[in-house]
Amino acid sequence: MFPSPHRKLHSLPCLVLAGLSLCSAAKASDLFEQAFSDTYARYALPGMAVGIIDDGRIVYQRTEGELAAGGGQAINPDTLFKIASNTKAMTAAVLARLVDQGKLKWDDPVTKYLPQFRMHDAWVTRNMQVRDLLIHNSGLGLGAGDLMLWPEPNDFTRKDIIAGLQHLKPTHSFRSHYAYDNLLYVVAGEVAAAAGGAPYDVLVRRELFEPLGMSRCQVGEWNRERVSNVAQPHMRAAGGNTPIREDGAIVPDITSMAAGGIRCSLDDMLKWVGMWLSPEQKPTWLSAEQRRAVWTAHMPMPVSARMREWDNSHFSAYGYGWRLSDVDGVWKVAHTGTLAGMYSSVILLPDRKIGIVILINGEGEDARSVLGEVLTKHYTAPSQAVSVAHYADAIAAEDAAVPAQKRKPDTSSRVVASGDELAGAIGRYRDPWFGGVSLCKQGNEVRFQAARSPMLAGRVMKVGDRWLVDWDDDSVDAEPWLRFHPASDGAPSRMTLSHVDPDADFSYDYADLDFQRVGGCG
Repeated sequence: MFPSPHRKLHSLPCLVLAGLSLCSAAKASDLFEQAFSDTYARYALPGMAVGIIDDGRIVYQRTEGELAAGGGQAINPDTLFKIASNTKAMTAAVLARLVDQGKLKWDDPVTKYLPQFRMHDAWVTRNMQVRDLLIHNSGLGLGAGDLMLWPEPNDFTRKDIIAGLQHLKPTHSFRSHYAYDNLLYVVAGEVAAAAGGAPYDVLVRRELFEPLGMSRCQVGEWNRERVSNVAQPHMRAAGGNTPIREDGAIVPDITSMAAGGIRCSLDDMLKWVGMWLSPEQKPTWLSAEQRRAVWTAHMPMPVSARMREWDNSHFSAYGYGWRLSDVDGVWKVAHTGTLAGMYSSVILLPDRKIGIVILINGEGEDARSVLGEVLTKHYTAPSQAVSVAHYADAIAAEDAAVPAQKRKPDTSSRVVASGDELAGAIGRYRDPWFGGVSLCKQGNEVRFQAARSPMLAGRVMKVGDRWLVDWDDDSVDAEPWLRFHPASDGAPSRMTLSHVDPDADFSYDYADLDFQRVGGCG
C-alpha cells in the first residue's frame, strides 16, 4: 500500500455562490480524480503529482506514491521532482529579465559574452545570436553532443561543452531546420552568467525563485538532507519500480543545469504557471514586451500525425523555452521534461487562463502524454468525453503499427565476444569532443569503457556478425552497435557507434561519435 495521497478540491455539492455554479466544479473534480487514478494504475507509477489552475485559482491538486518505492515516505505538494527540460523556460526567463534590465539584447552575438565560443562553421560562429541558443535552429542534429551531459555522473564541464561544439558537424544549414538541442541551453546559461555578473544558479535564485516565491525549488549544489522531501527516479523491473541514480547527501552542481537541472515542487510549479497566466500577479517582474517575445513563434516545428489526429492542430513552433501550438482551435503553450526515471509536463491555455502541471518519478512517458491529453481536452473539447483508456489504447495501437524493420531488433542470440575474435580491434580510441574510450581484454571478455563517462562501461557482445555493448548499469538503456572501419592495411583504425533500438533516447548521441584508434591497451 502507498501512503495516503494529498488532495484538494473534493467533490462539491451543486450550489450557486456569488453567481457561480459549483456543479460544474464538482463534475470537473470527478473527471480529474478519475483521470489521475486511471493513469496511476494503468502505468503502475511509483509516484505522481498533478495540479490545475483555472482563472487564478488552484482547482485541483493531488499527489500519490512515494519518494522512493518501498521507503514509506509519501509524496506531497512540497516534494521536489526533477523538472528536466521544463528548466528551459526558466533559463529563457532569466535572459528575458536581463534584456529588461538592459544587460543584453536578444540579437547580440554569442561571442560578445563568450569570446571562446565556436561552432563547426566560422560563419555560424560569427552570426549565432543569443536568441538562436534557445530555439533549436543551429543546424546540429537531434541531441548532438548530449553524451557530454548524460548519463550522470560524468566529468564534462560547461567549458568542455563550449569547447566541444566546434567538433560537432551540422546536419542542416543554420536556421533552416528544427532539431531539439540541449548543449546550446548550457551555453545560454553561461551567456546569462556573463551578462548578469553572477553564476547561473545565483541568477535563477535572484531573478526567479526569490521574486516569485518559489521557495522549494533548487538549483546548483544543495544539501539533500537539509532540503529533504526529494523524489527519486525509478525504472520498471520485473519486481516493480526500482529507484535508480539516487541522490547522495549533497546534490552537485551539474553541467546540464541550464538545459534540464532544476528541481521544483508541485506547489512551486503552480506559482510559476500562475504567474504566466495572470501577469497582474507580478506586474513588474517581466515587461509585456518580453512576455510576448518568450511566447512568439520563433522557429517552425513539424505538426505530428498524433497532433493532427488528437488535437486538430494546424501549427507548431518553438518560442524561447516553450512549445507553441493549437488544440481544437485553442492556443496552447507547453513543454515537457524527460530524464532517466523522471517525467514532467507543463500545459498552458493562456486565453482560457488554464494551467496544468504533471510530475512523475518513474517511467512515465506515455502516462504523461495520456493524462495531459485528457486534462487538456476537458477545457478544449469537453463534449468529446475522452478517457485515459482511449488514449492509452491509441498509443498501444501506434506502437503495434510500427513496421518490423523500424522496431528494435532481436538480440537474444547474443554471446560474449572473446578477445581473440576482436584481436584486431582492441585498443584505445579517441573522439575529438567525447574524449577517449578503451576497448580492452579483461579475462576472456572485451570491455568498452569511456574515460570521462563512467556509466558508459560494459562488455562487448556478438550478435551474428555484429558487435554491441551490453552496459553494466541497466539504467543506461540504449545499447550501441559497434562498427570498425579498416585502414588501407586492413587493421581497424576507426570505430563508430549507432543505436540498436531505433527509438532509443536521442540523448544517447552515438551518431556524432567518430573514434580514431590512438594506441594499444598496454
